[in-house]
Amino acid sequence: MARNGDKRRIEPSFGDSPEVPYGLQIGPGDRIMRNDALTAPKRKAKPKARGTSRPAARRKGPGLFRRASRLVYWTAVLGLWSVIALAGVVAYYGAQMPSATDWAVPDRAPNVKIVSAEGKLLANRGATGGESVTLAKMSPFIPKAVIAIEDRRFRSHWGVDPLGLARAGVENVVRGRVAQGGSTLTQQLAKNLFLKPDRTVGRKVQEALLALWLEQEHSKDEILEMYLNRVYFGSGAYGVEAASRRYFNKSARDVTLGEAAMLAGLLKAPSRLSPARDPKAAEERAQVVLGAMREEGMVSDRQLASAMSAPAVSAPSYWTGSEQYVADRVMDDLTDLIGEPREDLVVETTVDLHLQKTAEDSIRRLLKEKGRTLAVSQGALVSIDGTGAVRALVGGADYAASQFDRATEARRQPGSAFKPFVYLAALEAGETPDSVRDDAPIRIGKWSPSNYKKKYRGAVTLTTALAESLNSVAAQLAQQVGPQTVIATAERLGITSKLQPNVSIALGTSEVTPLELTAAYVPFANGGLKPDVHTVSRIKTAAGKTIFEWHDQKLSRVVSDEKVGMMNTMMQEAVSVGTARNARFGWPSAGKTGTTQNARDAWFVGYTANLTTGVWFGNDDGKPMKDVTGGSLPTLAWHEFMAAAHEGLSPRPLPGHWNPFAAPRTVSVSSEPQATPSLDRESSGSINRPVPPADVGGPKTKAGSILERLFGR
Repeated sequence: MARNGDKRRIEPSFGDSPEVPYGLQIGPGDRIMRNDALTAPKRKAKPKARGTSRPAARRKGPGLFRRASRLVYWTAVLGLWSVIALAGVVAYYGAQMPSATDWAVPDRAPNVKIVSAEGKLLANRGATGGESVTLAKMSPFIPKAVIAIEDRRFRSHWGVDPLGLARAGVENVVRGRVAQGGSTLTQQLAKNLFLKPDRTVGRKVQEALLALWLEQEHSKDEILEMYLNRVYFGSGAYGVEAASRRYFNKSARDVTLGEAAMLAGLLKAPSRLSPARDPKAAEERAQVVLGAMREEGMVSDRQLASAMSAPAVSAPSYWTGSEQYVADRVMDDLTDLIGEPREDLVVETTVDLHLQKTAEDSIRRLLKEKGRTLAVSQGALVSIDGTGAVRALVGGADYAASQFDRATEARRQPGSAFKPFVYLAALEAGETPDSVRDDAPIRIGKWSPSNYKKKYRGAVTLTTALAESLNSVAAQLAQQVGPQTVIATAERLGITSKLQPNVSIALGTSEVTPLELTAAYVPFANGGLKPDVHTVSRIKTAAGKTIFEWHDQKLSRVVSDEKVGMMNTMMQEAVSVGTARNARFGWPSAGKTGTTQNARDAWFVGYTANLTTGVWFGNDDGKPMKDVTGGSLPTLAWHEFMAAAHEGLSPRPLPGHWNPFAAPRTVSVSSEPQATPSLDRESSGSINRPVPPADVGGPKTKAGSILERLFGR
C-alpha cells in the first residue's frame, strides 16, 4: 500500500532490514522453545565411566510396562476374535440343525420281554436287549459308579463341563495322545440319542448344544436314567438291565457294588473290556472304578475291601441257555402275529421253564458223556402237547457256541422215524396191524432196500415189522399204496417240507425238521386231531393291555379214531419190545426210532396221552457217528425228559379204539372236521384237554404239577 502518494511496490520480508518499516519478523519471543535453550552453548557429553550404569528400574521400567500393556492388549484382541470365531462356528453348525422347537427325545427302542408259561423270564429281545429300569428300582451302586468314573461333576454342571474339558486337554497334552475325553454324561446321551459317532468339530458343537437343551428340558435324574437305559455295555447289551442279565444272569435291581463297578468300567471300551472277552481287563478296570468311588466318598473302606476281594466275573461269549432258542422262535413269529413292535411288550409263551431246563440238561449231559466216544456233537429236542403248544424246545448243545436252531431250521433225513406215515397210508388202504408181509430181500427197479445188519425175519405182521423197523416191509407198503399217497398222508398230519415222490421215501430219505416231524406225530397222541403248533399264548403291552391271545381252535380230524387205535397198538410195541425199548418209563407210550445211512442222524419221536416229544442227535457237517442209532442216545434223552415231565401224575392210556376181531375195512379220511369222541368240546368250539383217570397218589414234582394244570389229575 502506497503512502503520501508514493506508488512504489514494497515486497514483504523478514528480519531487521530497513526496508521493513513495520518490523515483520519472528523474534525469540515468538518461538516455542525457551530462549536460553536456543542461545545456550551445547555441552559436550561426558564419557560414561566403566562399570557404572543407571538403576534398572529407571532404565527398563517404562519399556516393561509398555510390553506388558501390549501383551494384555493383544491377548484381549486374540480372545475377542476367538470368541467371535467360536460364535461363528457354533452359529454355522447350529444352523444345520432343526429348530430347537422341534427337538424331542426319541422313544427308546421297544423291548420284548419273553416269559415262560409260569411267568418266569426267558429272555429279552429288541435293539436294547433289556427292559427299562428306573433309578429308584435299579441297584443304587450303578448310578454312583457311573458318575464316579465318567462325570464326577454331573450334579453341578449345566451339560458342558469346562473344567472337565480343561483337565482332559492337559492330560492329553502331557501324554501326547488322546487319553481322556471331556464329554459329560449329558453330552454322551445327546450323542447316543441324536448324532452319528463321527469325530468332527461339527458333531462336537452339535453335541454341546443338544446337551445344553437336555439340561434345560430334563432333570438330572431323568438324564441319568435315560443314559443308563440306553448306553452300550458290550456283547450286544444296551442298557443296565440287558448288561446285568448278560454278564451276571440277574436283574439290575440285584447288582452288587463290585458288579456295578464292572458295568461302569465297560463304558470306556465296551467291546475290549467285556468280561465275556477279557475277564482280567474287566476286573482291572472295575478296580479303578472302585477307587474313584472311594475318592468321591460314595463307598466306605469296608465296602471297598469287600468288593475288591470278590472273585472275578467271567461271562459266556454269547447269550447262553436253551431258552434263547425259544426267544428266537418267538421273535420270528411276532411280526406275523402283531406286526412290527412299536412299544415295550411282554410275550407269554407256552414253554414250561422247568421242562425246558430238564430237556437242556439231558441233551448236554449225554453229549458231554458220550459225545467224544460216539463222535456226536449236537442234539435237539421238541416237546408239544395235544393242543399244539410247544412245552420245550432245545435247538442245540450250547446256544452260546451256536445260535443255529436245529429243532426248527435244520432239515435232516428222518430215516425210519418217517415209517408211521407209510403204515398209516397202508392201514387207510385196508391193511390192519395183523396183516402179514414177507420180510425178505426185494428189488424195486434199481433199488434194493435192506434191513439193519441185513437180517430178515420172513413172514411177519405189520405190527412186528414196524416195531422191529424192517425196511423190506416198509418199502413193500410204499410201493403198494404209492409214494404220492404216502406224501399226502404225511402232509395231512403236519409235514411241511418238500418230499420226493419215490419209493425210497418209505425209509425217510426226504429231509424234515425235528419240529415238523414231532408235530406230525401229535394226532397219534391226541386222538387224530391236527393242532396248530404255537409258542405264544398271549402278548401284552408293558402297561398290561392284551393285544393278542391264543385261543384253542376247532381242530380238524386227520386220522379216524380206529386208525389212531391201530397205529398206537403198533407203535406201543416199538417201545415195549422193539427198537425203542430204552424209552420205557412206566406210562403207556408209543413211538418210532430212526437211523439214517452210516449213522449220520439218529431219531426217536414218541408220545404219551399228555406230550409228544421228538429227539435228534447228529453232527452239523453230516459226519457219521459211531454206532449211534435211534434206539440209543435219542431214546435215553427221551426217557429222561418224559420221566421228569410225568413224575407225580397218574398214567393215562393212549387214545383210539381198534377191535382186532372186526372185519377189515377201508376208511376214507376227510380233512373236514368230524366228531371227536375222545375230546370234549365247549360250546365255543374250543377243546378241553383230556382228563385222565383219578390220581392214584404219589408225590408231585414241579414238572408234574405243571402238567397236572395242563391236563388235569
